[in-house]
Parts: sequence; structure tokens; C-alpha cells
Amino acid sequence: MPRHADPELEQRILDAASRLWARSGEKGLTMRAVAKAAGTTTPTVYERYRDRNDILRALRLRTRVDLYATLRQTRTLQQAVERHLEFALEHRYAYEMLFDGVAQPPSLHEPWPSFNLFRQRLADRLGGSAEDHTRLMLALWSLMHGAAMLIIRGRFEGALRTQMVHACIDALDGILDASARSKGKSRSGPQWPANLVLGAAAASRVGHENPRKRGGKKRASSRPAKKAPLRS
Repeated sequence: MPRHADPELEQRILDAASRLWARSGEKGLTMRAVAKAAGTTTPTVYERYRDRNDILRALRLRTRVDLYATLRQTRTLQQAVERHLEFALEHRYAYEMLFDGVAQPPSLHEPWPSFNLFRQRLADRLGGSAEDHTRLMLALWSLMHGAAMLIIRGRFEGALRTQMVHACIDALDGILDASARSKGKSRSGPQWPANLVLGAAAASRVGHENPRKRGGKKRASSRPAKKAPLRS
């Protein structure tokens, strides 16, 4: 029998799933537990979601859509960073689940609209294409997510929480100013590998660098070869 659309029930199921995931991880996220937490029956949950992974995927997609809708309302990078942090703190369970395993399939191959919005904002401010700023976007991502998780896990409240949010925004300004001065020329480590692609949905991939190829051809040793000992 085809299921009847019930947005409120589906919202309760996903909310319950996010709470269960935060409490005990994937082990505690069973269809029966989700049904009980959502105030419905297990068959009803199965009518809407095939299994636990289907629930997690729906939760990730819903969270991404909601976060993107929030960020689209901002006009500046600073406003977007502030709203990103506010969203993370207002929806902590869904937010934590969203970033669990984000660099691995299936999450890696799902749409990342907020990532691409930030990357485009970087391009608008600094010039070039959005893809030119993927490495800088990783720095921004690390800054925002690190601040969000420190506030959440550290239980920052009141003035400390407010100062943490604005310290993150001030750090963003410093990173952007430094990037604008260096024009992307001052970088540590290896060049960005061609097989590392982020924010491209199904085309995304995480390259695994081969250390032998990092410096091109293997250099010949400058040390003289050891002579074999003479045998009597």
C-alpha cells in the first residue's frame, strides 16, 4: 500500500534519528528505536525509509538544504560564518551527524551546497574561480567547524560563547587579508593534486598522493656506491 505523505511525521522520524545518533552512534540507531523515539510504529518507519542508511542520508540531505537556505540569506562572508555557527548550535545533533564521515562515501558524493556557496563567496572577494579557492575553503571550513564543535562539546555559554563566535569571524578576516596579500602564492606543503575534487557531488574524489611522485623522478643518491669487500 502506498504511503501517505506526512511531513510532520517524517520530521519527527528524522529528529528522533538525529537524537539517537548523537546519544549512541549508529549502533543505537535501529528502526525500532527510531520508531519508539518518534512516537510511531516500526512498519510506519519502514514505509518511509528502507533502512538506517536511508534515514541517515535523508537527514544529511535535509540538514544541507536547511543550512544552505540559511546561508543564502546573508550578504557577506562574515554574515555567512556567523549564521553557519548559529545553525550548528541550534541544530547540534543534525550538524554533528552531517560531518561524521563527510570525506567518505556516501557523504562525499552527495551535494555540498553550503561548501560551494562559501567557495564562491571567496572567489567573489578575492577573484579567480571558485575552484581556485578550494584549499582556502578547507581553512575556512576547519575554522568554522572547529569553533562550532568547541562551543558544543565545551558547553560554552553566555559571554564566552559570544566571544568565541566573534573570535572566529575576526580570524576569518585575518585569513582573507593574508590570502589577498599573498595572492595565493604563499603555501606550505605539496601542490593541490588533480585527483582531489571536493563539492562536485558524484564527481568528488579524495586523491591518495603517492610519495614517490611528489618530487617527480627519484633522485640519484649523492653518496658514492659502496664497493664490495675483496674476498681472499
